[in-house]
Amino acid sequence: MSDLFYRNECSSTNDEISQVLLYPKSNFIGLFTFNQTKGRGQYGNIWTSTAEQNLAYTLAVKTSCIQHSDFLFNYYTAIIIQDFFANLTEKIVKIKWPNDIIVQNKKVVGILIEKKKINQENYFIIGTGINILQEKFDQISNAGSLLTQTGERFNLNKIAENLHSFLIEKLNNIPSDGEILDQFNSNLFRKDEISVFELNEKRQNGIIKNADENGNIWIELEESGLKSFYHKEIKLLY
Repeated sequence: MSDLFYRNECSSTNDEISQVLLYPKSNFIGLFTFNQTKGRGQYGNIWTSTAEQNLAYTLAVKTSCIQHSDFLFNYYTAIIIQDFFANLTEKIVKIKWPNDIIVQNKKVVGILIEKKKINQENYFIIGTGINILQEKFDQISNAGSLLTQTGERFNLNKIAENLHSFLIEKLNNIPSDGEILDQFNSNLFRKDEISVFELNEKRQNGIIKNADENGNIWIELEESGLKSFYHKEIKLLY
């Protein structure tokens, strides 16, 4: 069983979804808006969004439905969303470690996954901010939207409803740990390509080799060789 709710305006769908979690028999409950006023990103970052041009969508998933580690669940969520937008746009869509969605070299989707206990039930709270019709991104050179990256004007309601259904379908059929890791790495942004990284306020070249089951990324750096990093320990410049 699943439910999808809409709000004309919302501070943060990840925060306000607790208000609609009133259905203990539902394993999946979604909330979306086209006007999110206080969106949040990873590690306290702010996710800004222009009203009526973009989508903020959150899916609450009972943790009892998920038998995988938090890291692999995060990976699989990114895989599902990458797959959805690759099918929708028929463009090159990649996952920038750990879970940003890149459409033709621009960040179009940000994902924030949290764990919360609400109404005596434990949930994964999957928040997504999706740039759809926005055309200008002041001072954010690596951001884009579905419109800027494809030239198409997609219907916001249809994307919300179809993404909700697609996520639930895929979360009801989660593959093995090994398959998740293989799929994630096969869609990893700039994998096996020479890239520029910022480490300890210094830039150097390196090559992304793979992400592992513990949430780390392995990078072959020109100065120090193969090393693993956790989120925010190194920055990919693109």
